[in-house]
Amino acid sequence: MTSSPPLRIVIVAPDSLTPDPTDAEAHREAERSRTLRIGLLENGYDIVAVLPADVFLPDRLAQIQPDMIIVDAESQARDTLEHVVMATRDARRPIVLFTDDADTSHVGDAIAAGVTAYVVAGLGGERIKPVLDVALARFRHEEALRRELADAKSQLQERKLIERAKGLLMERQKLTEPEAHARLRKLAMDKGLKLADVAQRVIDVADLLG
Repeated sequence: MTSSPPLRIVIVAPDSLTPDPTDAEAHREAERSRTLRIGLLENGYDIVAVLPADVFLPDRLAQIQPDMIIVDAESQARDTLEHVVMATRDARRPIVLFTDDADTSHVGDAIAAGVTAYVVAGLGGERIKPVLDVALARFRHEEALRRELADAKSQLQERKLIERAKGLLMERQKLTEPEAHARLRKLAMDKGLKLADVAQRVIDVADLLG
């Protein structure tokens, strides 16, 4: 049995891992980022790009099409997350935040905005894979629920269209409810369209004629 290809990961973080040696804070952040990247590679993940959180991020993500986005952020975690969430608004992907920032006051907002996992205070290499596995499973579960909800809303909307179209046929052509339904079904079969699409056409014509 062939193994699945490794996850293609984009890291959103400052590009440089060689900060000014006199800047202790920047040096510590660079070391954390280096450790994270090494841990990802050691666990078999494919780091396809390291991107800054800027206005070009949506276009770059759309071009690369990664399986997962990892945000490596510190003091600017909130701003970075906003960029990433906006960049994935139309093409959702699991987002995992790694940070040493002890201020967790905006964790709830981050999760609500679309962050799949929020990891505080660093992460040892041996824990990276379990965390990402759980994040990916959670994302897939939430996406399945989201699709089910969207399908339910779509079906409800279609039923409303069909009921309205039947009502129009019953009123204007003096049909019974079964007759109106049969008329819609025959039109749908003759035109090779969905019943809801035919219903919408009936409604559109009725609105046009007044």
